[in-house]
Amino acid sequence: MVELGTAQNTMAMLQKHNFTAQKKFGQNFLIDPRVLERIVSAAEIGEEDCVLEIGPGLGTMTQYLAERAGRVIAVEIDKNLIPILEENLSPYGNVTLINADILKLDIAKLAEEENGGRPFKVVANLPYYITTPIIMGLFESRVPLKSITVMVQKEVADRMQVGPGTKDYGALSLAVQYYAKPEIVANVPPNCFIPRPNVDSAVIRLTRYEEPPVQVEDERRMFALIRAAFNQRRKTLVNALNNAPGLGISKEQAKAALEKIGLPPTIRGEALTLEQFARLSREL
Repeated sequence: MVELGTAQNTMAMLQKHNFTAQKKFGQNFLIDPRVLERIVSAAEIGEEDCVLEIGPGLGTMTQYLAERAGRVIAVEIDKNLIPILEENLSPYGNVTLINADILKLDIAKLAEEENGGRPFKVVANLPYYITTPIIMGLFESRVPLKSITVMVQKEVADRMQVGPGTKDYGALSLAVQYYAKPEIVANVPPNCFIPRPNVDSAVIRLTRYEEPPVQVEDERRMFALIRAAFNQRRKTLVNALNNAPGLGISKEQAKAALEKIGLPPTIRGEALTLEQFARLSREL
């Protein structure tokens, strides 16, 4: 078996199969065993776990996961990687390979068929251009999940865990924190990948809440308010809500609702906590 988590072995594998990393799929292969070890230990994988790996690439992290998990389901969009994956993962009887686009896959059905409806742990070195749609898709579709441990662009990881009043705070921070507890477990420089990305990366673990930390009758409505607030973040919240198409909120309604929850009419959306957005949503 070829241990893939080194630059030398990864280069040899790419040359052997005459494979070039595809920019359109955001392919950057991890070549640092310490980082791989860190991801797998942060995800707390044990033999009772079924892991959903998104974008296994050459199978570098899949090998680490297969050593520890009961089962691994690896979903790879690039059909040219499937023969390489089959070769590299042939020693493992507990890995299922699926050639599909994760954004189009019925993951709830997959959990039912492959894991008896029990929650997955998701582990991934995500293509940076679709990080947010993948993570939000997993949360919003109510797929049974214990946690998501992913390599993402450092800037995105920072955004997921910050609070009000910081420049990185936004709709993504609030959405992630509604569904999960975020924690950055490692920062990863560009030289840990082939090819080297142009940005720093980070590994973040999102531990799914059993119950959201705030109560709202209508989640979609609350997130529509949040999006409106940050689409025009330099405006006051009253103006941002009033300008948002489809919300139908007048300035008077917005001011009255803010007053009821004890906030001034001049406040901007970036100053509100998740709890305050939930209260505002209930008032409106």
